[in-house]
Amino acid sequence: MTNLVGDRSPISDSVGDYLKAIWTLGGGQPVSTSDLARQLGVSPPSVSGMLVKLNDSGLVDHERYHGATLTPGGTREALRLVRRHRLIELFLVNHLGYAWDEVHEEAEILEHAVSDQFVEHLDILLESPTHDPHGDPIPTADGALPETPDRRLTDTAAGARFRIFRLLAQDPVSLTELADLGLKPGVEVLMLETEEGDTLHLRLEDGEVSLSRELSNLIEGEPIG
Repeated sequence: MTNLVGDRSPISDSVGDYLKAIWTLGGGQPVSTSDLARQLGVSPPSVSGMLVKLNDSGLVDHERYHGATLTPGGTREALRLVRRHRLIELFLVNHLGYAWDEVHEEAEILEHAVSDQFVEHLDILLESPTHDPHGDPIPTADGALPETPDRRLTDTAAGARFRIFRLLAQDPVSLTELADLGLKPGVEVLMLETEEGDTLHLRLEDGEVSLSRELSNLIEGEPIG
């Protein structure tokens, strides 16, 4: 893949936000206008207008009623921003004392303000990390993504042990709820049971917790033992 390190990207902040949202939501599959509107907090007509511009600029392939996908150029720009965002999050946690559940909004602002040179110095300072504080993979300078365990906690049977690796959430409310329960990347849990009504019961090192299916769907990792 083309190296992500180079001159500052000429795209605007708003264009970058669209490209990153399409990459995050799509995973290579078409993303609908309504999903993009929800992700970005804008109206569907605004999304439609921007997608026309992105299609004309060669960053997105967009066909009405069939969704939007990134072109190779659009993917490159999206990964550039994702790399910035996740390195900044890790820097804020490791060096500036931010809590892991409050860094997302700060990184959203800073990712547009820093240069590529600054980002690469961050990478050196952080010793080329592979994952951010939430367990999300950090793209390398050439756009490669490190392997990340992706087994859902909800697919784990009662009596099995599970190591949390990634939290599929950025909103402070969900992250705070998970943190209050002691559920963070690196934590090992024992699945006890699933109640009727979709409440999961887990045993941690220092006690037992219960969580909703909605929260448990945000947890990925790997079975152990």
